[in-house]
Amino acid sequence: MQDRHPVSRALQLVLGGLLILGAAVVGPLPGPGGIFLFAGGLVLILRNSRLAQVKFARAKRRWPRIGGLVDRTMRRRSALRRHARDKRLRSR
Repeated sequence: MQDRHPVSRALQLVLGGLLILGAAVVGPLPGPGGIFLFAGGLVLILRNSRLAQVKFARAKRRWPRIGGLVDRTMRRRSALRRHARDKRLRSR
């Protein structure tokens, strides 16, 4: 986790929570707007909360296909490294 000012981290956590709540409100409307709000909120929360990171890692172990998809979508460094490694191993 990067070193950020605690106030900045708190504001980003609150913004992430508001985006996720906004996704629940916008979700029933036609169009994919709720998906983007939820993804943005998830990114902000995962980047600023150690507890959320631990819970996300547990969920990825329980549902690996969905966890891998979310990692690639969020362009997490660990997923990019894993994807490059798997691609390299498959080409041998």
